[in-house]
Amino acid sequence: MPTKIEKDVFSGRDTTGHEWDGLKELNTPLPKWWVYTFAATVVWGAAFCVLYPSVPSLRGHFDGVFGYSTRESVTADVKALEAQRAKVLERVNATPIEQVRKDPQLMAVATTAGRIAFANNCQPCHGASGEGRPGYPTLASDSWIWGGKLADIQQTITFGVRNAHPDARASVMPKFGADGILKPDEVGAVADYVMTLYGKAQPGPATAKGAAIFAENCVACHGEKGEGKREVGGPSLKSAVHLYGDTRDAVIAQVTNPRQGVMPNWNTRLDAGTIKSLALYVHALGGGE
Repeated sequence: MPTKIEKDVFSGRDTTGHEWDGLKELNTPLPKWWVYTFAATVVWGAAFCVLYPSVPSLRGHFDGVFGYSTRESVTADVKALEAQRAKVLERVNATPIEQVRKDPQLMAVATTAGRIAFANNCQPCHGASGEGRPGYPTLASDSWIWGGKLADIQQTITFGVRNAHPDARASVMPKFGADGILKPDEVGAVADYVMTLYGKAQPGPATAKGAAIFAENCVACHGEKGEGKREVGGPSLKSAVHLYGDTRDAVIAQVTNPRQGVMPNWNTRLDAGTIKSLALYVHALGGGE
């Protein structure tokens, strides 16, 4: 049905011919100021895309006629911030780590720097609060393989664990099952005994065989009662914290073919002041000694 354009008797304007439930739409043009403003924004947008970096491409983006970029100014700001931060961290680095804790101002700086460094470097493996992940140690408990004092933590962060650095922490657990040192039934017996050390099983005649095998093969690194030996990097087996799980299958897997974690030495990436700040921060997560 063709539209019927007529003149509205009240406003004197033509209608568009559209009508809904007796309501007729007026053909009212947009205000000129609005039209001019809209046209100006279109011209401005087109000019901006030509003059400044804008359109993306497979090789990056269109640089614009002016070649404008804030990268240099941002780089300069970052360098200035690093220089300012370095002055404060120099004070932290020049102060013995135990003395930093006694200086509220230095401790506040070190805690802030340590928290930032932890988020940027350590959080992916150890969790946001140091809670750890499967295969990555928790830093918020008192279960430490090489010690949880400030100096211990600082050394571990500095040189890492089982990496190529000559001063890295190093400990190797034999492949008792994979290399045939123990038979499968002996591995199972040891697992049963180890589970008694952290309360997952009850000691008794059934675990006596595992206890004897443990005494012959494991006490050198883990201690007579599974308390661990930090001097050789032997973790405590009595702890409720378990790196790869506390089930029987998990214990058997670790005794059979142990997984050996690696931590990088951070002294090639972080300066000494940041490492000290990081040690102070980690120590304060809840597991420091």
